Amino acid sequence: MSEVRGSKTWADELASLVEDTGIRYNGDEIGISTPVFEIKRSETIVGESLEGQSPESESLTDQVKEFAKAWGELILELGKGCRDIVQQNFATEDSYVVQKLRGPMAKVSSKLRFLNEYLPEDRDPVHAWPVIFFVFLLAFAALNVNTKHDSSVPLVKEVYIHPPSATLILLPDGRHMAYRELGVPGDRARFSLIAPHGFLSSRLAGIPGVKESLLEQFGVCLVTYDLPGFGESDPHTNRNLNSSAMDMLYLANTIGINDKFWVLGYSSGAMHAWAALKYIPDRIAGMLTFSFIKSTKAQAMLAPMVNPYESSMTKEEISRTWEKWVRRRKLMYYLARRFPKFLSYFYRRSFLSGKHGQVDKWLSLSLGNRDKGLLEEPRFEEFWHRDVEESVRQRNIKPFIEEAVLQVSNWGFSLADLEVQKKCLGKGILPWLKFIYSQAECELTGFLGPVHIWQV
Repeated sequence: MSEVRGSKTWADELASLVEDTGIRYNGDEIGISTPVFEIKRSETIVGESLEGQSPESESLTDQVKEFAKAWGELILELGKGCRDIVQQNFATEDSYVVQKLRGPMAKVSSKLRFLNEYLPEDRDPVHAWPVIFFVFLLAFAALNVNTKHDSSVPLVKEVYIHPPSATLILLPDGRHMAYRELGVPGDRARFSLIAPHGFLSSRLAGIPGVKESLLEQFGVCLVTYDLPGFGESDPHTNRNLNSSAMDMLYLANTIGINDKFWVLGYSSGAMHAWAALKYIPDRIAGMLTFSFIKSTKAQAMLAPMVNPYESSMTKEEISRTWEKWVRRRKLMYYLARRFPKFLSYFYRRSFLSGKHGQVDKWLSLSLGNRDKGLLEEPRFEEFWHRDVEESVRQRNIKPFIEEAVLQVSNWGFSLADLEVQKKCLGKGILPWLKFIYSQAECELTGFLGPVHIWQV
């Protein structure tokens, strides 16, 4: 027997520690019951000793189970002790909590006492009403969950990246530009149009609603292309409006447009059209910019872009420009101007989240009733989703931030510089003599071709 008891196990040590805790409360001992497994273990040891056999060693699994049971009993006893302390200090008539809440609770109870008439006679209101309230909360939560899966709520559509479909050209700096050609070929066209797309768009935008058969009928060559980093075009780290005009010029020469061509700009794409008038005016036949087209037959909503921070604008012009925009659009322009890095947070939560959002929210415009009706048409929504999917193909946020910053930065020129102006000879004797002998006239500077701004 002495050999068996000679070396204590961890269970014996634990039992010896909890036999008498020495903790007293109000003169009474707070006892902690001896774990059950200790009694069983002692009986096993005694039985084995009586038979003259040595005790078997405990497995690790048995030790873990016994340890968990012991801790469970300790936590249970601790919880009971905490409950008694709370009841004795906070649930008595003299406690601060009861004194403060007794009056208001009595008033509420007296006003709601009439509800007890709806309870059966054998039901205690103190026990019945908490159960009823809890069941009501469960029912309300279940109804709320069911309404979220109502068939009337439109499902969120995932962004799908389609296989590559663009025609590529190699630019002099080694970048690839993706473009799309509609209508007749450039070398046989009566009129050639090049259309840079707007923000969150791609070469697939083209002229929304215009059929290719109509372009062929009038001998029009329409060329659209992806801006750097959009669609299938390679990014350009140091791009500006000058490089944008040069890309447009190289594209025209590559596809066989050797004569002058028209530039079609809408939304933020008008920014690149203005750049073409500034940097390659000798190749531009004219420019088309659109304001709002609200006709459902046209299937388009277009608006020309100007720099909202243009220094040559008066305070009245700036105020009239900003007052029509919704708060979200104002915020985006402000962040692009002051804190462009914060744009990544909004872009990743919207069009770069991998899911399609509502079109009217992504446009960030205040729309009329006819415009909203256009957005609800399935054909426009399908066209919009396909264009957005192509725009975010590369999942690269940097080109979008660059485009946004370019809109509100210094363009390198003002729209007033594109106006036709007279440039006469300077003052002095030599200019006066040239004017006398050659009858020189004042020259016209600026873009001399037509600029059409449509607003419907």
